[in-house]
Amino acid sequence: MSQDSNLTDQDYKDGQVLLFDKPLEWTSFQLVNKVRWLIRKNLNIKKIKVGHAGTLDPLATGLMIICTGKFTKRINEFMGQEKEYTGTVKLGATTPSYDLETEINETFSTDHITEEAVYAFAKAYQGTIQQRPPVFSALKKDGKRLYEFARAGEEVEVPTREITIYDFEITRIVMPEVDFRVRCSKGTYIRSLAYDMGKGLDSGAHLIALKRTKIGDYCVDNAQDIVTFENSFAARDNS
Repeated sequence: MSQDSNLTDQDYKDGQVLLFDKPLEWTSFQLVNKVRWLIRKNLNIKKIKVGHAGTLDPLATGLMIICTGKFTKRINEFMGQEKEYTGTVKLGATTPSYDLETEINETFSTDHITEEAVYAFAKAYQGTIQQRPPVFSALKKDGKRLYEFARAGEEVEVPTREITIYDFEITRIVMPEVDFRVRCSKGTYIRSLAYDMGKGLDSGAHLIALKRTKIGDYCVDNAQDIVTFENSFAARDNS
């Protein structure tokens, strides 16, 4: 992969695959907009296509693949690849969004939950399963985003979808927190996994941290942050 500081306007138009580690609290849309603006501003390009291969929630960090120019046609190819995430589930409480975006709406006992039960849930929650996406999501129903119904306080039935969990590993348990690593198919909601864990353990749960570590063969260890990308243009100007 070329160094950003060596790329020309034509390189970006012909197509580049850029790996970014999305900052916490940024939307995926914000990151794409920032990348597009930096390319246009620094290389005097009036118009260029820039898109991402898979949304991350604002409260998640980690790998985003951003494609430019002609490579935006490859976005669906990247989106279809398996993903890997690490994160933390907090047992004993639920939120409407299944994460920290909304306030806790119900609490539950965790006294009965053993480490063995947590490991057993993870083992059972693998293979091809039916998962119900969160109502606080960007999926559409009747032409509206699900989160629009949710924020308006409207009840909406969210259908389940078939997903595949290739591997679900529990990496740390310090009650009420459970750390995990999961490899999964396109369309998997890790927030729903957290919610399902709570139900499966006769309690409640929500996601309190999430990082996407891999998309196919691409790894977050090889990704740059947006500040490094911005500085690469400054380094080019000073060289």
